[in-house]
Amino acid sequence: MDPATAPWWIWPIALFALTYLLGIIAVVAGIGGGVLFVPLVGGFFPFHLDFVRGAGLLLALAGTLAAAPLLLRARLANLRLVLPLALAGSIASLFGAVIGLALPTEVVQSALGITVIAVAVLLWRTDPAGHLATESDPLGEILRLKGEYHDPAEQMNIDWRTHRTVGGLAAFAGIGFFGGVFGLGAGFANVPALSVLMGAPLKVAVGSSGLTISIINSSAAWVYINRGAVLPLIAVPSILGIMLGARLGARLLRTMPANAVRHVVIVAMLIAGVRALLRGLGLWI
Repeated sequence: MDPATAPWWIWPIALFALTYLLGIIAVVAGIGGGVLFVPLVGGFFPFHLDFVRGAGLLLALAGTLAAAPLLLRARLANLRLVLPLALAGSIASLFGAVIGLALPTEVVQSALGITVIAVAVLLWRTDPAGHLATESDPLGEILRLKGEYHDPAEQMNIDWRTHRTVGGLAAFAGIGFFGGVFGLGAGFANVPALSVLMGAPLKVAVGSSGLTISIINSSAAWVYINRGAVLPLIAVPSILGIMLGARLGARLLRTMPANAVRHVVIVAMLIAGVRALLRGLGLWI
């Protein structure tokens, strides 16, 4: 379909359908939704990238807020773990959002493509289950970054804890900065940081990633709103779709292995990243 001749109402309907699916995938995989939304919509929909990035932050925020109560009740998200990491990410995301809006669109588009492809490769090469923490580090012990949850798939209660807390704080500051620049919701690297670096179980990393996104996004989103980079035609159907999909995804997370969706996410990220990179380089308009 030629974007120039398509009826305007086609695009909100297509956005709703796409974001409903992204909401399910994002919660189960713990990636927030923005990491798929921005390159897919920026690459295949006829919208300026600034508006797509603004909507990407809002929809990732809405999706994670919709799923957060269910994740907290199931103890798959932990506030003690989330709050210090979200504080570091929120401060950095403010600076990232300001810088992202000041850069040329082509530069951001190309950098976005490279980043998404790199993260997809990282997820593919990394086995999150092989890095569980056996004991807390001193800072993690002070902050009491540990807990317990019931896993219906394993029919058992699982005790968990984290380590490398200083490295985790630094990682989330970097994630928040790049999330603000690209409007990705900062979820694209949360799960690897929580599971591989800090040693949290995969399901706790997925659930806490979603809650962290909701806090970090609220900081960067205000910068985009203040600059007028939020278009209701894009944001409203996207938020509705992601919230409805996220609630279904939060229910699926309890019984569905997150790793089952991991491969689908990696393929989608590779496609979206290549598309964003080619568009930024002017090779595929």
